[in-house]
Amino acid sequence: MSSRVQKRLLISVFAAAIVAALAVLVAPSSPAAAHGNVVGPASRNYGCFDRWGSRFQDPVMATEDPMCWQAWQANPNAMWNWNGLFREGVAGQHETVIPDGQLCSAGHTESGRYNAMDTVGDWKATSIGNSFTVSLFDGARHGADYIRVYVTKVGYNPITTPLKWSDLELIKTVPNTPAAQWTQQLSNGVQIDIPASVSGRSGRAMVYTIWQASHLDQSYYFCSDVNFGGSQPSSSPSSSASSSPSSSPSSSPSTSPSASASPSVSPSVSTPPVTGACAAAYGVTSQWQGGFQGEVKVTAGSAAIKSWTVTLGFSGTPPIQQTWNATLTTSGNTASATNVNYNGSVAAGASTTFGFLGTGTSSTPTVSCTATT
Repeated sequence: MSSRVQKRLLISVFAAAIVAALAVLVAPSSPAAAHGNVVGPASRNYGCFDRWGSRFQDPVMATEDPMCWQAWQANPNAMWNWNGLFREGVAGQHETVIPDGQLCSAGHTESGRYNAMDTVGDWKATSIGNSFTVSLFDGARHGADYIRVYVTKVGYNPITTPLKWSDLELIKTVPNTPAAQWTQQLSNGVQIDIPASVSGRSGRAMVYTIWQASHLDQSYYFCSDVNFGGSQPSSSPSSSASSSPSSSPSSSPSTSPSASASPSVSPSVSTPPVTGACAAAYGVTSQWQGGFQGEVKVTAGSAAIKSWTVTLGFSGTPPIQQTWNATLTTSGNTASATNVNYNGSVAAGASTTFGFLGTGTSSTPTVSCTATT
């Protein structure tokens, strides 16, 4: 990336959750200034940002999500800059440039910022079926010269074994695809959903994605921990292409949050009372000058549901820029969010969530939920 472009990039939304307390961090830029990442099944650094970005100092992470805890302790900028995990000048020689054991950090790119992504252990895994979708968010509309999706071979154990190139099996290649052919995300950002499939797989594995951006020789590398055939995990992206660190700065933020800083965030969205097939509750999980992060919790009623739709009614044009864990459409003052392929089925009394980034100051919308059983 040229220095001219780098100077235009702002630090991520790590500032968003504590800007009121510190008053020294710059506000997040528009997703248009972003690069991107695999948001489903969530890559390691995006998943850690998604789950913990609004409460990254919460010590409960050490026991609930120890691999993310070690990543945050090693270098929090790997999460604030979740969309900057790339190398330049690889010239297609991925296996030559990226050594075995360093695939998840793009060969210790960015002076080692992402090294903790290579740490072997029990990372939170997204449960998927043998047919699944890889969702790649492109905040800067780079498009792709190509995208390659790999799955680790049968017998590979990501909990105990560093990832090597020989562990991977290529299952999908997407050829040159301009950003204009990707799906608009209510901002200048776009997303491509890549269908993929394997046969007869069960248990833990890793999905590995290489995105060769089209604007220059810039290669992105993403490790997504998955569980074939497992139950829907609580760690599937719960809140955020989240407070979108929409930029990849050339250096670490000069000011780090103090240990005593209290984030300006709301507690987790409470479970709504259910009177029909489903119910939905809305909450704001973080806010900053000029924007906020919203979350909606969808809860099934007395019977399991197969799919759901949440309708949000705003007083004006919906302020939503970017969503995750749902497909969103707008009409007038109304936004409608429908489930994506991995979170439509919800057991009786259970819940799932989707989130979004909004502009301005949050106003509480009316919320309703419908579902098929």
